[in-house]
Amino acid sequence: MPTSFLEIVELPDGRIILRRAEDEEVLVTLDFSADAKAFLQGHHVEVAKAMFNVGVQMAGRLSDDDLEQDYEPRVLH
Repeated sequence: MPTSFLEIVELPDGRIILRRAEDEEVLVTLDFSADAKAFLQGHHVEVAKAMFNVGVQMAGRLSDDDLEQDYEPRVLH
C-alpha cells in the first residue's frame, strides 16, 4: 500500500472503517454486534482504533516475500 494518511470513520449504520484520507475506498471494515457494543459499554470506537493500529503495524512488518507465500487456511482462535 502506498504511503498515505489513513482515517477511521464510524458510518451511520454503526460500521467502523479504515480508508485512505484522499479516497472513499474502504480498506477494512469492523462491525461490532449489539452484544459486543453493550459489553464494551460504548467504547467500541476506542477498541476499533486499537485493532486498526495493531493491524497497520503488523502489515508494515511484513516483507514482500511474506506476502507472496501461499498460506494454508487456518482456524484463528
